[in-house]
Amino acid sequence: MAGVEATEIRKLAALEDTHWWYRERRALLARDLRRIARSGQRPGAALDIGAAGGGNTRVLRAHGWRPVALEYSEDGAQVARERGLNVIRADARALPLPSASLDLVVAFDILEHIEQDDQAAAEITRVLRPGANALIAVPCDMRLWSAHDEAVGHVRRYDRAGLLELVVRAGLVVDSLWSWNVVLRPVAAWRRRRSTGSDLDALAAVVNLGLSTIITAERYLPVRALPGVSLMLRAHRPA
Repeated sequence: MAGVEATEIRKLAALEDTHWWYRERRALLARDLRRIARSGQRPGAALDIGAAGGGNTRVLRAHGWRPVALEYSEDGAQVARERGLNVIRADARALPLPSASLDLVVAFDILEHIEQDDQAAAEITRVLRPGANALIAVPCDMRLWSAHDEAVGHVRRYDRAGLLELVVRAGLVVDSLWSWNVVLRPVAAWRRRRSTGSDLDALAAVVNLGLSTIITAERYLPVRALPGVSLMLRAHRPA
């Protein structure tokens, strides 16, 4: 399993509260949690795989879930502990949890770090109760591969067919699969072609605000079927 360097984890933790990319991802997670609530499912036990700084774990907690943050690295686990979160350190390919014990699994930007991503996907299915949901996000399109991917420990980027096959083979039923960060894809592609390392950097306030405005507007645009920078997927374990 490819790891994220400790410096990158600390950088992420410092950035995620204000950076446009992480803020919008939390907003999208919150939207899906509201959708789950509207379906009649009450908040229960949840697992945030690859929690890093714990931003998504805190969103789960704010919406009434009982989340556990799971981290592979000691540095990531320590950051989450420092933020007052319930943390376990473990490998996503062998989750230390009973089968059918969770009501929700969130795996945002974790599968691309794992050589045996099929094992991790199978573990997500195993720990979910029948009818429970999985929310998954991954970077997409190997044409966007760059030094950034290498710096943050990626082993692949996905296409729609590959992600769909992975999840279905693991035993989940896919409810929705869509592209995210579509509008800013040309900017991301331009920057990645010139990158020499991770692009997790602090931004000037005006730049951060501008990018935040653009990515927020994407929620209301009919672009989910177009190529983006990430893929997002909602699935459930069949009852």
